[in-house]
Amino acid sequence: IRLEQNYRSTQNILQAASAVVANNVRRKGKNLWTSRQGGTKIGYYEAPDGENEALFAADWIARYLREANERGETPRAAVLYRTNSQSRLFEEAMRRYGLKYHVVGGFSFYERSEIKDMISYLKVIQNPDDTISLLRVINTPTRGIGKGTIDTLEQLALETGLSMWGAIGQAVKRQLVPPRAVASLKSFQQVIEDARAMLLGTFTEQLEQTAEVPQTEVEIAAAAEEPVTDEGDATAFDPQEFGNFAFDFGESAAESSVDDGEAGRLPHSRPEAGATDISATADDAADARADSSFPAPAVSTADVLKFLIDRTGYIKLLEEEDTPEAYSRIENLRELVNAAMDSRDRAETLDQFLDHAALVADADDYDERAQITLMSLHAAKGLEFPLVFLSGLEEGLFPHSRTMLIPEDIEEERRLCYVGMTRAMDQLILTRAVYRRRYGTDLPEASVPSRFLEEVPGPLIEEVGTRRSRVGTAAIGRPAGRSPAARDGESSHYSYEDEDQSASWHAGDPSRGNSRPSKPTVAVRAYNSIENIAEFFASRGKKFTAPKAPPVEEPTGKRGFRPGQRVRHPKYGEGTVYQREGEGEEAKITVQFPRFGLKKLVEKYAQLEPA
Repeated sequence: IRLEQNYRSTQNILQAASAVVANNVRRKGKNLWTSRQGGTKIGYYEAPDGENEALFAADWIARYLREANERGETPRAAVLYRTNSQSRLFEEAMRRYGLKYHVVGGFSFYERSEIKDMISYLKVIQNPDDTISLLRVINTPTRGIGKGTIDTLEQLALETGLSMWGAIGQAVKRQLVPPRAVASLKSFQQVIEDARAMLLGTFTEQLEQTAEVPQTEVEIAAAAEEPVTDEGDATAFDPQEFGNFAFDFGESAAESSVDDGEAGRLPHSRPEAGATDISATADDAADARADSSFPAPAVSTADVLKFLIDRTGYIKLLEEEDTPEAYSRIENLRELVNAAMDSRDRAETLDQFLDHAALVADADDYDERAQITLMSLHAAKGLEFPLVFLSGLEEGLFPHSRTMLIPEDIEEERRLCYVGMTRAMDQLILTRAVYRRRYGTDLPEASVPSRFLEEVPGPLIEEVGTRRSRVGTAAIGRPAGRSPAARDGESSHYSYEDEDQSASWHAGDPSRGNSRPSKPTVAVRAYNSIENIAEFFASRGKKFTAPKAPPVEEPTGKRGFRPGQRVRHPKYGEGTVYQREGEGEEAKITVQFPRFGLKKLVEKYAQLEPA
């Protein structure tokens, strides 16, 4: 007996979900039907990045809640995602719009244990006398510091009036705990001091001191008495590890000989020593610096987080655990690094990043009256909502990268997509980001549309994204999942800096019904322009002859480059177009060059050629 009637979703939603799951070859066929004929088309929004995707969802849900309340209805909305780490951006977007929400099937992002661990590490780095944070991380991950050692440290702190951090220093110096505990405490102490040195710009000096200090008798005795366990090894300091700890700024082959020596350098650190060759002389390092045309990299909160994750072996231990929960925690840690990279892009310091995390955690009190639900697809089974956002429809994210090589797993991902789509009762919106940041990369990386988007029938889907183009209005009618380049730039991304939250991608284009008339602009001359200088002399009765302007060079190079396209510049070399602003003579494009970073160029003068 086949149960084929669906009592939840509209016909359009059910038909689209059935078309997706029909691509599973191992599925037993059945034809689902519903008495809820018609319904609005499925919305599709292609965001420029993950943050914009989340802000679009928050904006749409805010309007939906307001309109539903005006109609006297009880609104409910859900945002579904493949991995729990995706919740961070949506949580922050909801808070920016003042919307109450609750996370189902887990904690909010900054309340998860692994996130609180890393935040506590950062707090100790910022203020070593923060005893509460220090006690949380002193043996996390396990490094052989037991309850007896901690009790001894607390007693020492109480008797001497020192903080726990000061007690650790005294216990190591005076050998007040067993030899193994001394080695573990010194390892923990070294991690914190190294991280603090990174932020203070004294990392090179710190490495020199570490290498020059001879091994103490206690450490020799501890090594002879019993070898350090694997857990101890995960946090033991080894200067050779820093051969892999470097910031890749794309130095040329001629500079590769000093790459290791400059790994982890800070703005105020001395250039004469490196992480793997601390015996280099000042003269050699000075010559190396003279050969390099790049400044020493500044250390951000994200860099410190990567350092902590590497030195503590946190992710390594989770990988050895090899469970779905462990991999979910790894993704959360990587998303925290992404959050720190976003903080760096906003020019925030470590203090400001910690303040932001604290404010977010305080605002995350559970509200059972919240009408917005954030949850993973696995937690959504059996639930239903009038409005559903299914987010992150990108290859490697949904379907997940761990399932790409096994056909059975891909079919399970497709069934999961079917489950997510059929949670919607009245309105379903699919979203993806053209660019998404991956584990703290300096710039977001281009993504590939999910195969599930291609499997949704074109007549059932329409693009959304502007204030006046709502689900249920005229369909744009492009095939689902087509790349942005194929659309020749005809997108409608939200501009959240605009007061009226309307699309500004094609502002002033009379061919578009949703465009606003361009405001008249007044030409403002620069204070040091030829015209102003001439007026200055004229006001004093003096003559001023303006010099003849040099002939303007004709623009060279190709036109019409689009995001994701590879280009070549005569000075900066090959790069990838990251963003395009405007069209025609005034078009500006932002290009990511591996060696030179982001460069914003006026297209008609950029002399760019296809790579």
